[in-house]
Amino acid sequence: MVQYNFKKITVVPNGKDFVDIILSRTQRQTPTVVHKGYAIARIRQFYMRKVKYTQQNFYDKLSTIIDEFPRLDDIHPFYGDLLHVLYNKDHYKLALGQINTARNLISKVAKDYVKLLKYGDSLYRCKSLKVAALGRMCTVIKRIGPSLAYLEQIRQHMARLPSIDPNTRTILICGYPNVGKSSFINKITRADVDVQPYAFTTKSLFVGHTDYKYLRYQVIDTPGILDRPFEDRNIIEMCSITALAHLRAAVLFFLDISGSCGYSIAQQAALFHSIKSLFMNKPLMIVCNKTDLQPLEGISKEDKKLVAEMKDEAMKTVIGQGGEPTDEAGVLLTTSTLTEDGVIAVKNAACERLLNQRVELKMKSKKLNDCLNHFHVAMPKPRDQKERPPCIPEAVLEARANQAEADVEKHKRTLERDLENENGGAGVYSASLRKHYLLANEEWKEDIMPEILDGHNVNDFVDPDILQRLEELEREEGLRQEKEGDDDFEIFEMDGAELTPEEQAALAEIRKKKSLLIQQHRMKKSTAESRPTVPRKFDKDKEFTLKRMGRQLSALGVDPTLAIERARSKSRGRNRERSAERGDGIGNDAMDVDEITPSKKQRRHRSPSMAISRSRSRPRNEFVPGEGFKDKPQKERAIKMFKKSANKRNKDARRGEADRVIPTLKPKHLFSGKRSSGKTDRR
Repeated sequence: MVQYNFKKITVVPNGKDFVDIILSRTQRQTPTVVHKGYAIARIRQFYMRKVKYTQQNFYDKLSTIIDEFPRLDDIHPFYGDLLHVLYNKDHYKLALGQINTARNLISKVAKDYVKLLKYGDSLYRCKSLKVAALGRMCTVIKRIGPSLAYLEQIRQHMARLPSIDPNTRTILICGYPNVGKSSFINKITRADVDVQPYAFTTKSLFVGHTDYKYLRYQVIDTPGILDRPFEDRNIIEMCSITALAHLRAAVLFFLDISGSCGYSIAQQAALFHSIKSLFMNKPLMIVCNKTDLQPLEGISKEDKKLVAEMKDEAMKTVIGQGGEPTDEAGVLLTTSTLTEDGVIAVKNAACERLLNQRVELKMKSKKLNDCLNHFHVAMPKPRDQKERPPCIPEAVLEARANQAEADVEKHKRTLERDLENENGGAGVYSASLRKHYLLANEEWKEDIMPEILDGHNVNDFVDPDILQRLEELEREEGLRQEKEGDDDFEIFEMDGAELTPEEQAALAEIRKKKSLLIQQHRMKKSTAESRPTVPRKFDKDKEFTLKRMGRQLSALGVDPTLAIERARSKSRGRNRERSAERGDGIGNDAMDVDEITPSKKQRRHRSPSMAISRSRSRPRNEFVPGEGFKDKPQKERAIKMFKKSANKRNKDARRGEADRVIPTLKPKHLFSGKRSSGKTDRR
C-alpha cells in the first residue's frame, strides 16, 4: 500500500540563504591557510579542493530538492490532479526543471574551472580562478531564487494537505454547499470540521475515520459544488471533482429537501445529473438530509418526481454491480444530523455497499483461484430427518427483553443537553448540581449551607457523634499508655532476683552513680552560675549594681565582700585574670585599677614565656577521653570528614582553588578567514 507523506519534504531555502549555507560550509570544512611559498602543485590542489567541495554541496542540496518533491507522472492520479488543481502542473514542473538546469550548470562551471586551475602558475591566479568559480555558482543560484521561493510555498501547503490513502476503503460525501456534509462527518467520525450557516465553510478536503465490522473506513468531506460549466468552477470545487473522479469510494450525494441551504431540489437534481458521469462503477446513495425541518413525504409532487429520477440513476449502479433491481433499501435514505436520526443507518448502509463491491472485485480477480486452493469448507451431513432449531435459554431471552426496555427508558429520559437547549442554550443555562442530592426532605436541596456561622466553622459541628467518638479515642489512648507504662516498667525496672551476685553489685553501683549525677545536676541548676547575666547595655536604669547587691546582702545579715570580689573578677577581661594568677608584680589590690590597660609598646615587649603561658588551648586533634572517640586516629578522621563536608560546591566550573584559567574570548578559528574589510555579506 502506497503512503504519501508530504510532511517529510526538506525545507527549501531562498537564494541568499542557499549561498550562505554552502559557502559557510566550504569555509568550515576545507583548509583555510595557504602561502605563496608552497609548491605550485600544492596551491593548485588547495583551490581545486574548494571548488570541487562547493560544487558537490550545491549538487547534493539541489538533488535533495528534486528527489523529495513528488513527480506528478509517477504518483497516484488523484494526487497528480489535486496538485495540478492547487498549484498548476506547468508552473510546478517548470520550477523543478529550473532547479535541475541550475544543478547541471553548476557542475559544468566547476568542471571548467578545475580544468583551468590545473594550469594556474601562481597563487594569485589560482585564487582568482577560485573566486570566479564560486561567484558563477552563486550567480546561478541567485537566478533561480523565485523558483526556490515558489517551491517552498508549495512545500508548506503540501505539508498541510490531509493524508488520504487512495487505495483503502473510502466513503465520499458530496453535494451542494450547506446541505449538512460536514455535520454528518462530525457525527460518524472524530473529525472536527467547522460548521457554519453559510455556504463554502469547507474550502478543502477533510478526512475522518470510522469503524464498521472491525474494519477501518476513510470518510472524506468535500467542499460544496455548484451547478455550472466545468470551466467556470473554482479551485475549491475542483478539489471535490478530483476526489470524485479518481477515488474508488462509496459516494453519498446529500440532498437538502427542506431548501434551507438556499438551493431548491430542482437545482440539486440538476447538479446530480451534471456530475453523474463521475459516479460510474461506484456505490451511489442518495441521502435526504434535514428531515427534522421537512419530512420526505411532505415535499411536492414535482420534487418527488425529481428525487425518483435520482433514485433510478442510483439503482443503475446497484444493477451494474450485480445486485437485484428490487434492492431499493440502500439507495434512498433519510437522515437528520441535528437529531442524529438515521445517521448510523446511513453509515452502515454505505460501509456495507462498499464492502460488498470490494469483495466482488476480489472474487473476479485472478488471485482468487490461488487462494481458494488453500481452503476447504466442511459441510456436515444430516444424520436423520429430525429438525434441530437453535435453542436459546429463557434467561437469555429475559435478559434481552430487560436490556431492550432499559434502552427505551434511556432514550426517553430527559438529558441535561435537552434541558440546556430548552432553556437558552450554552452560556445561558446553568445546570443544578444539587437536584440529585439524597435528602430526607426534597425542599432542602436548594438551601444555601453557610460555611462560617457566629465565627465558627460549620463543618466542625456537622458530625452528631463527635463527642462520643472523642471519648472512645481518649479511652483507647489511656489504655495504650497504661500498657506502654507496664512494658517500660517491665523493661527498665528489673529486680535483682534473676541476677548473679557480681551483676547485682554492678547494678547497685550504677544506680548509686546515677543518683549522684542527678543530685549534681540539680545543684548546678540551683546555683547562680547557671543563671543568666544581664548585659550592661540593658541595665540603663542602674538597677543591677554592686552597691545595690551589697546593701541587699547586708540587710539579710550576710557579709557581701566575697560576693563583690567574685562579681568583679567575672567582669574583668581575660588577660587581667591570667596576669593576676601569674603574679606579675600586681598585687591583690590591683582590682581597684582594672581600667588601666597596657600600652601597645608594653604588649610588644612582653617576655616570650608570658606569651607561651597564655596559649593554653589544646590542639583540635588531641585525644581526650569522654569526647565520644575511641582513639586519636578516629578523631582525626572525624575532623577530616567534617572539613570535607563543609567545603562549598564548585560553582565556577574550575578544577580547584588554584584554577585561574581565563578562556579565549575570541577563538581565532571562528574570527579569522578570507574576508576583507568592508561588507561581510559577500565572499
